[in-house]
Amino acid sequence: MKRCMSFLAVLVAFLVVLAAPAFAADTIRFGEIATVTGDFAAYGVAEVESIKIAVEEINAAGGVLGKPLEVIMYDCRTRQEDMVNAARRLVEQDKVTAVIGPSGSGLCIAAAPIFNRGRVPHIGTLPTNPLVTVDEQGKVRPYNFRICFLDPYQGRMMAYFAAKDMKLGKAAVLYDVSSDYSQGQREFFVASFMEYGGQIVADEGFRGEDVDFRSQLTNIKDSGADVLIFPFMGKSLPLAVKQARELGIGQVIVGGDGYGDFMWEVAGDTLANTYWVSHVDRYDPALAPFFEKYKEKTGTECQEFMNAIMAYDCVYWLKDAIERAGSADPEKVRDALEATKDLKLMHAVLTMDEFHNPKDKDGVMLACDATQKKALFFKKVRPE
Repeated sequence: MKRCMSFLAVLVAFLVVLAAPAFAADTIRFGEIATVTGDFAAYGVAEVESIKIAVEEINAAGGVLGKPLEVIMYDCRTRQEDMVNAARRLVEQDKVTAVIGPSGSGLCIAAAPIFNRGRVPHIGTLPTNPLVTVDEQGKVRPYNFRICFLDPYQGRMMAYFAAKDMKLGKAAVLYDVSSDYSQGQREFFVASFMEYGGQIVADEGFRGEDVDFRSQLTNIKDSGADVLIFPFMGKSLPLAVKQARELGIGQVIVGGDGYGDFMWEVAGDTLANTYWVSHVDRYDPALAPFFEKYKEKTGTECQEFMNAIMAYDCVYWLKDAIERAGSADPEKVRDALEATKDLKLMHAVLTMDEFHNPKDKDGVMLACDATQKKALFFKKVRPE
């Protein structure tokens, strides 16, 4: 793919202004960067559609500070250079109040210097690597925030679930060596699993573009593992599950928050006996009205529900911050985001900690049901 700015044509700015409210002449502009093409396209499309819904709702209700919200969207195609270019354009040319998305940790980390130099707050939808909001020295990045919990927490959740809940003691890990997200979850799983008394009997890597995992999975099969850990995402995930089952590996598979309903199209019934970390319960009754509206607006079911819900709630979090700041000035909005406390959103009550991460959010484990072809709520997990 070309490195030029042609990706900017993939998504264009749009303004949703309903006729009923009487708005001031100007708008409050914020940016969105999403992975609408590439391996993570399903996640990005869900975020784009959900942000559209939130903007429409807010504008129909009178906007923010008497002005309509305008969102300018760019596709970063799962490429760090495109992410940086989009961030630079939003900050330097579009002059937005804030930027939301995408979900990828590596993408958000790559663009962090742009947001901090430009003094424009950035909210990640599902970037779980610690370095999204702090630098390598552990210093908080002033303009970077996230609405999701972190990889250390996910890694520990997977370890606690496997060792304590499932009573499994020998783990094999398959991870993406090219992904900050995957490497982070692997690292924290391994440390926590060993702390809980478990043993790592295989540790196999692949690169993100790989589609054949049989060599690594054969080594895992021979290792004597009683649980497989898949801390990665995208199209690789259902392919790896399917190939594992084809090789006769019937053991429990546990993964991070990369699960999406799209996986059933590839892996089908082989998803039985797999469990996945989630930020939300897809079948929580409180979320039903959102999913109904999503289907009404898009004509499709919301498959990548975690991305959709997080993106939707990011818009309402930004709305709240602008209103508390009494201004769309990026620096004042940054201060308001940092001061967020007990904000009731659709999926959770949000309070920021000192590192710009959500404080005290429960995690959820989903279990795949091959009969219903759904990932259903299994249990809440808050590891010791």
